[in-house]
Amino acid sequence: MKVLELLDEIEEIVDTAAGFPLTGKIMVDAEEILEIVKEIRVELPDEIQQAQWIKEERQRILDEAKKEYETIIKDAQAQAEALIENDDITVKAKKRAEEIMTIAQTNCKQLKMSTFDYVDSILFNFQDKMEQLNAMYFQEMYEKLEGTFAGINTTLSANREEIKDMAFKVQNEDL
Repeated sequence: MKVLELLDEIEEIVDTAAGFPLTGKIMVDAEEILEIVKEIRVELPDEIQQAQWIKEERQRILDEAKKEYETIIKDAQAQAEALIENDDITVKAKKRAEEIMTIAQTNCKQLKMSTFDYVDSILFNFQDKMEQLNAMYFQEMYEKLEGTFAGINTTLSANREEIKDMAFKVQNEDL
């Protein structure tokens, strides 16, 4: 995958960079590193953009459900007001209005629950994909970085021992 190749490229830049003696620090070309980071961002999977779309889609669905609920409520009120003119009709209208309200509330609740289930399933799949990506890329990157630091530490320890040996030899020459 291109992202791994770019990460290997960063690692190679770090491995081959000129170092400052005894500090463990290196000098790298910032523009080169930033260009590679930009490429990594371009190459990341579309799942991150999908998460934003899911968020917007969820809000759109909730807004539509609210509008539908309000429309049903308005329709029920309009029907109830039209039936108020006659007593017998008024009783039936109130009963019908309550039924319509109950149906509207039930439909609204079912629509919301369906929306929540849909969004939750998409988020669950996205979360699973992110965990897979984490397991695939970041663990490997961490292990490589840890190996690099261990190698640098070993080299520094060897250099220190060499300096100590040289100092010991110089000190013993004067005797």
